[in-house]
Amino acid sequence: MQNSEISRLFDDLADLLEIDGANAFRLRAYRNAARLISDLPEPMADIVADSERSPDELSGIGKDLAKKIVTIVETGSLPQLEEMQEKIPAGVVDMLRLPGLGPKKAAVLFHDLSITNLDELKAAAEQGQIHSLKGFGKKTETSILEGLARAQESIGRVFLADAKPQADAIVDSLAKLPSVKQISTAGSLRRRRETVGDLDVLITADDSTEPMNALAEHELIEQVLARGDTKQRVRLRSGLEMDLRVVPEESYGAALQYFTGSKDHNIVIRRRAQDRGLKINEYGVYRGDESIAGRTEEDVYAAVDLPWIPPELREDRGEIERAENNALPTLIELSDIRGDLHMHTTATDGTATIAEMAAAAKARKLKYIAITDHSKRVTMAGGLDADRLRAHWKEIEKVNAATSGIEILRGIECDILEDATLDLPDDVLAEADWVIAVLHYGLKQPQAQIHERLLTAIKNPHVNIIGHPTGRLIGKRPGAEMNISEILKAAADHGVMMEINAHPSRLDLNDTSAAAAKDLKIPIVISTDAHAVTGFDVLQYGIYQARRAGLEKKDVANTRTWAQFKKLLR
Repeated sequence: MQNSEISRLFDDLADLLEIDGANAFRLRAYRNAARLISDLPEPMADIVADSERSPDELSGIGKDLAKKIVTIVETGSLPQLEEMQEKIPAGVVDMLRLPGLGPKKAAVLFHDLSITNLDELKAAAEQGQIHSLKGFGKKTETSILEGLARAQESIGRVFLADAKPQADAIVDSLAKLPSVKQISTAGSLRRRRETVGDLDVLITADDSTEPMNALAEHELIEQVLARGDTKQRVRLRSGLEMDLRVVPEESYGAALQYFTGSKDHNIVIRRRAQDRGLKINEYGVYRGDESIAGRTEEDVYAAVDLPWIPPELREDRGEIERAENNALPTLIELSDIRGDLHMHTTATDGTATIAEMAAAAKARKLKYIAITDHSKRVTMAGGLDADRLRAHWKEIEKVNAATSGIEILRGIECDILEDATLDLPDDVLAEADWVIAVLHYGLKQPQAQIHERLLTAIKNPHVNIIGHPTGRLIGKRPGAEMNISEILKAAADHGVMMEINAHPSRLDLNDTSAAAAKDLKIPIVISTDAHAVTGFDVLQYGIYQARRAGLEKKDVANTRTWAQFKKLLR
């Protein structure tokens, strides 16, 4: 049982209890526990398994919470959560996907209007029944209608970062079975899309019985939904569904290519096959009735006169033409990263000190980092004014002087305010080693105002980079309205870098915008936005986004050595 799963269960319980009207103390206890467990550097399951330890030895975890943690680790479920799920319809929880609609407002809609799903919510909003409720208004009613389309699209989809660990755990266990010869994930997970709707796993095996039995009995599986001779569908405890397909060895490559997709990519591949008098399907490549390829993906692509194409690029966005011209990029790898330039400490809303963050980064073989706590506008995070920031920088200097093997930059995540000014004066920013300018507030302003704000930051001589440029939260909040081409052009003209924020809920820039930045030769920085020592672990998801954008090592600034990177600093 992974920490992220335990954390999710407590967060889900807190949401349901808040909708049900539970007292604030209980809610805070569960949310604090979720955050603590998520940030914990060691697996909670290891603590539970250790007879000499208990979860209640952790600050903030009492005996009652400790018992619940033990129950989750040992059974994979939480009875109290299941009771609340029986009480609160799942459609009410779906409302939380809408921007600005938290548990308190969902509770009002549920209790006062008896709304139990998104269809009923849409009808109530269209009929004008919502704006008169306490705590709502015309603006909220309009926002609900605008957010419903996005919410409908995201229902049933989870972050890649939530889906991948579950798929990896199942694949790793099945791969150890004597009967299993080859195994791989497929679908959108293998293409590393931001969100995943379900899971696909392909195997070759001497006998399908052993892997299907093992999957049915796996600790992550809640229910077998269907089972045949070569295909099994299961539902995971998290709600995700998975298809396991057992394919012949001679068809494994063809099946992997087919089920990886994307649909648009595969259409082009099939057309190429037809132009060559061939037919491609999940069983192989055929000339008439004769199978000429199918054992490996390389053979399938070679049959249509193409080199193998990395799964992340298979979206019909020019990868076929690049493959034809032997111009496919050598995609960036996680091991290429040498620095992380966006993170927070206890100075604002982080959970670790400067020294602890530096030690964790050094343990991951990073050579330089930037400590970038919030500026004063982010009051909820205890953002720093000029005096506190300068004192904070002095602490960074002390830690840097006392720490060998890694450089620690004095940075700041500086808000671009709604009036198109920066949150700190130029004389302060001039003292920084690294300045990230960001949009946190006023994301619904008209495009002209958003552009004015971003251009103010881009033209400022002390700003190094625009962080999470659109401000989006995947499936929850759209990014600010902007013409990203104009913003990228300005960044290129003024020598300002752009960030891919690796946090799974952001992944901002997205893949297409990052590809456009590459075309303009804008250096990209992939950073974690870590708020804890475990926050560095999300870096791989920023790498996946960069790979989908076709980025190579040379396109990413923080793949450079410290000596090389220093030359990029203003």
